[in-house]
Amino acid sequence: MTTSDTTSGTTSDTTVKIPTEIVTISTVEELRSVLTAHRCAGRDIGFVPTMGFLHDGHASLMRAAAADNDVVVASIFVNPLQFAPDEDLDDYPRDLVRDTALAEAAGVHYLFTPNRDQMYPIKPVATTINVGGLSEGLEAATRPTHFGGVATVVTKLFSIVGTCTAYFGEKDYQQLAIISRMVIDLSLPVMIVGCPIIRETDGLAMSSRNTYLEGADRKAATVLRRALDIGIASIEDGERDPDLVMADMAAVIMEEPLAGLDYVAVVDSASLEQPETLSGEIRLLIAAQVGRPRLIDNCGVTVPE
Repeated sequence: MTTSDTTSGTTSDTTVKIPTEIVTISTVEELRSVLTAHRCAGRDIGFVPTMGFLHDGHASLMRAAAADNDVVVASIFVNPLQFAPDEDLDDYPRDLVRDTALAEAAGVHYLFTPNRDQMYPIKPVATTINVGGLSEGLEAATRPTHFGGVATVVTKLFSIVGTCTAYFGEKDYQQLAIISRMVIDLSLPVMIVGCPIIRETDGLAMSSRNTYLEGADRKAATVLRRALDIGIASIEDGERDPDLVMADMAAVIMEEPLAGLDYVAVVDSASLEQPETLSGEIRLLIAAQVGRPRLIDNCGVTVPE
């Protein structure tokens, strides 16, 4: 693994080489310069933004980017704008050495690791991005400032990386919907690809915050997946009333003494609005507190005709 100020050898006077070992870049100027050179050489750029403490869910996005593109860049930045004052910004897990090794194994060529001054050179930040409609309800009911912070940092990262295909996991489904809409609304030169949730063998969706789970809480956390499975079974058995499906899901969570239900939702996959009657492409979403972490999960369902 290599950390370098000069990330490019040349095959000619005008063509930058694709590095054979991962290169870590910490400044906006250098990353822009390197990726511009690759685009001038006719190469496609794949981009995976993260907050670090990577797991196989992140690696699956990086592998998808590597399969589709000539050059893969991933970013690691714990974005303060998306944390409320009572959330875990200072305690959010970090391990750059481990993350670098995982990213390299997954096919990443450049790892962008800016500090806060690089991302937000003037404080407080005066310009933020808000995506109306999709940013309301669900996660926003508990974390009202979260998606403004997400949309702002992702817009900045897209501006820095430039024309690319960006990969996001479906576990943060509302986030995926918001970013997809934001790219369309702002005519950003980015193609968004949503990738499937990666799960542990017991069904728990992979998350950096799973590291907070210990002992009985870890076992109890699988209740989120069980609740989703009950919702799926209810729909497959013919239930078309979203309120009744949500009641079935909520009952599973409430039977687990170590879990505190935040919300369950049954929504249209595109609009994230609850339909009167279930049909077409539906998304089941759930959030619950299990021990220290607040966990989220979801799954898609095609309602049988």
